[in-house]
Amino acid sequence: MSDLAMPALYLSHGAPPLVDDALWVSQLETWAQDLPRPEAILMVSAHWESAPLTIGAVATGTPLVYDFGGFDRKYYQVQYASPGAPELARQVAALMPDNEPIHHQPDRGLDHGAYVPLTVMYPDADIPVLQISLPTLDPRRLLHLGERLRPLREQGVLIVGSGFTTHGLPFLRDWTPNAQAPGWSREFDAWAAERFADGDVDALIDFRAQAPGMPFAHPTIEHFAPLFVALGASSDPEQSATQVIDGFWMGLAKRSLQLA
Repeated sequence: MSDLAMPALYLSHGAPPLVDDALWVSQLETWAQDLPRPEAILMVSAHWESAPLTIGAVATGTPLVYDFGGFDRKYYQVQYASPGAPELARQVAALMPDNEPIHHQPDRGLDHGAYVPLTVMYPDADIPVLQISLPTLDPRRLLHLGERLRPLREQGVLIVGSGFTTHGLPFLRDWTPNAQAPGWSREFDAWAAERFADGDVDALIDFRAQAPGMPFAHPTIEHFAPLFVALGASSDPEQSATQVIDGFWMGLAKRSLQLA
């Protein structure tokens, strides 16, 4: 790859209040500072499932999607007016198979799975950002999607799969930030850490059957699905991933990865 090649990331983005967690913020800030500066950012978030593949807003200033409820008013006033990325949208479309339809949703701004981590990592909002949908939750199909997007990295595009390593919200009993992680969250996270270190893509694909802590860790799987786009976009999905962030927030595993 060229000197401009960016890594692919899988990050645990968290709910809007995570921006008030000093440790998590410092971890994300340090991570961004250690990365080469992207020419553009392509986000795939757990919070946008739409088939076929749908390309979001490309115009600067499209309103954010506040896709959450029950939080303090201040979280609904956050702004992140990153530049639009129409050229990146054209490149994404050109990389898709000719026989597969692509939709465009020009009024669909960034959701909190995209903008929450970006407000910490790139607070100046001066890098073009494009969000595309998760067109499926099938891990193998998402790997293939990531493979198609892989050439964008050579053009300085940072590809980010934004989810959460565990996301068993219905089974949480303590909703405080420093809550002790439930056993199912710790067990799944430890299993995932080993699979990431080993580059065991086959086991990760079969996580619903193989991982301890299931189905509590992911009663629905959309928060683990973005991982497979990042894996597919990596130069070698079976390499050992750099595990940049670990630990728990509200009992959920915020393990996050960097893939070369």
